[in-house]
Amino acid sequence: MTSLITKLTEAQKYAMSIRPKIGGFPVLAEVLRQAGVTMNRWTLPSCQSVYMMQGGAIVQQGNPLLTGVYEIPVFQKDKLITALRLDQEGGSTFPEFLKSTWEAGVVGYDADFVKRNVRYYGVNGESYQEDYPEVHL
Repeated sequence: MTSLITKLTEAQKYAMSIRPKIGGFPVLAEVLRQAGVTMNRWTLPSCQSVYMMQGGAIVQQGNPLLTGVYEIPVFQKDKLITALRLDQEGGSTFPEFLKSTWEAGVVGYDADFVKRNVRYYGVNGESYQEDYPEVHL
């Protein structure tokens, strides 16, 4: 493994070991930021995750939500916010969160670890952004 891949995977392991069930994303984001990740771009439904890091970029391919041909759901901000709140309250697993955001019409999202925000995108240019709180580890 390259040093960037090692740095990312070690940070992910550490973050998951200290991440609280409720409100865990800001902890994960801060660990990744401290490891040199500036942005994380997710593409749905493929579950491809690109990490932009100081010194390069890494792609991590997850298990796709779908295979075959499907119609993309219409972007529904209210449904997305419901999925976000459920996840923030510890009421869903990460795969469930991804499925719920896809069903709300999200085709991708960017987590900016420098600005501390996440922007969710629909296929027709729709978007919704939320800031997340700073945490101290």
